[in-house]
This record gives sequence, C-alpha cells and structure tokens, in this order.
Amino acid sequence: MANHPSAEKRNRQRITRTVRNRAVSSAVRTFVKRVRAAIEAKNQGEAKTALQVAIVQLDKAASKGVLHVKAASRTISRLSAQVHALTKPA
Repeated sequence: MANHPSAEKRNRQRITRTVRNRAVSSAVRTFVKRVRAAIEAKNQGEAKTALQVAIVQLDKAASKGVLHVKAASRTISRLSAQVHALTKPA
C-alpha cells in the first residue's frame, strides 16, 4: 500500500490508465474482428468499410500508447492486403 502522497497519486493514475487502456484495446480487437469476419465471408463492401473504421481505431490506440506504433502499422498492413486480395478477380 502506498504511504506517500505521490505514491498514492501514481496508484490512482495507474488505475485510471488501466481502465482506459483496457477499453481502447477491447474496442480495437472488436473492430479488427469485424474486418476478419467480413474477409472470411468474402464480403468485399463490408470488409472495406470495416477496414476504414479499424484503421482509425488502430491509429488512435497507437497515438495514445495503448498499442505499439509498429504493431498497429503491421496489423493495418496485413488487413489491407487481405481486403485488397478480395477485390482481385480469382
């Protein structure tokens, strides 16, 4: 248990950040799942719109420090390549 005022404040900040980061990362996972579900269903239009939303959410999470910048970039790149592969004629 924190005994100094500064340590108590750091503990309060840790709790606040944990709740916020958990909410942001959960939302990001949900949006990425929507893109992957659309890709599995081979629904090109839905995949494109879901990808645009997911890109915004991933970039926001990376800018807030919830996700590493390169991890977000890698996820965007892989999802974009998969959606792009849907658009190509088989």
